[in-house]
Amino acid sequence: MRFKAPKGTYDVLPEKAEKWEFLEEAARSIFKIYGYRPIETPIFEATELFARGIGEATDIVQKEMYTFTDKGGRSITLRPEGTAPIVRAHEEHGMSQWPQPVKLYYAGSMFRYERPQAGRYRQFYQLGVEALGSNDPALDAEVIILLLEYCRSVGVKEMDLLISSMGCSECRSSYIEALKDFARERISKLCPDCARRFEVNPLRLFDCKNPACGEVLAGAPKMIDYLCDGCRVHFESVKGHLGKAGVGYKIDPTLVRGLDYYTRTTFEVQSGYLGAQNAIGGGGRYDGLAEELGGAPAPGIGFALGIERLAMAVEAESGKIPGEYELDVFVVAVDDSVRVDAFMLAQRLRGEGLVAEMDYLGRSIKGQLKLADKLGARFAAFVGPEELAAGLCRLKNMVTGEQEDVPLGGAPAYLADKVFEEPVK
Repeated sequence: MRFKAPKGTYDVLPEKAEKWEFLEEAARSIFKIYGYRPIETPIFEATELFARGIGEATDIVQKEMYTFTDKGGRSITLRPEGTAPIVRAHEEHGMSQWPQPVKLYYAGSMFRYERPQAGRYRQFYQLGVEALGSNDPALDAEVIILLLEYCRSVGVKEMDLLISSMGCSECRSSYIEALKDFARERISKLCPDCARRFEVNPLRLFDCKNPACGEVLAGAPKMIDYLCDGCRVHFESVKGHLGKAGVGYKIDPTLVRGLDYYTRTTFEVQSGYLGAQNAIGGGGRYDGLAEELGGAPAPGIGFALGIERLAMAVEAESGKIPGEYELDVFVVAVDDSVRVDAFMLAQRLRGEGLVAEMDYLGRSIKGQLKLADKLGARFAAFVGPEELAAGLCRLKNMVTGEQEDVPLGGAPAYLADKVFEEPVK
């Protein structure tokens, strides 16, 4: 029997893992500039946390969660998203007593049982930020701009920002009644899933991917036309902050997102390089989530993006993600008598911060150079009996073919200067 990775998952091999590492390190750098600090939550939580937080009527809860009963008889779910666990941690650890707002960022695997397709998997890796403790529209603008700046920093330049407002419980109730009146007259034209959504939560009608349902709902009333005064002022302020910052956007009244906890501001960043599934990431405000989970009021806003889809967008637009493996020096042992000396030179090179490698399979000099070339080494450092006797090390530039002899003791520092000061050709 030969084992394979489960359907909807895959092994992240070194070349791809190095690219992800670059994207994650870039995220940490820019998130910290904005004052966000790291947090990690368990990979599984009580099922009720997600059922109450995300919404019983959502496709995630109804169809996509990986839920099981543990040995203690508890219903446990692999986390399908990152916000609810962070809001749970915020309440559990008394973060409302910390300096406000509390700004956090996370990175980790999420799990959803959905049909695998390009950029969408059953186990996927997500980056995100959450800011809790303030309902200031300026914070909404900050989070949106942070998402855009992060995407630009890793190579996504051409993006569309879609924004909308989901309103609040006060204005949403009147909108839902108007939406129900509209949908009730057309229920026979909607798919069975939409018929169920209509009964449980009509807002989820906009989650449907069925083109026929999309045509029916094209003329539906829009939430943005039913905003109360407070939500309208909030949305206008968010738009004002974005405008002052020179951020372009499009208003999309159908942007309801797939989670029930969203209130007021919602947003999504899309790339034209990703085809039909063009969303890179998005998020919104969730001012009532903490209370829904049994905690004290803690207004919040955040975003999340899948690193797989981000990587696809970067490579489609820029052609390459920085961070691929780069070998600085390959140490060539001329014969077996100098293998220990070659090993020690490799160690000294690593001590200078250089990426160094050597042969471990007893290859010939030609074989070692062939390996060095295949690994993309910038330099080869030859260690042989004659060189050792003379206290020298022969260096070869693998790009230009130039060779030179340098004192063996000074070779690591000399190569470090070469590697760190000269650009890769």
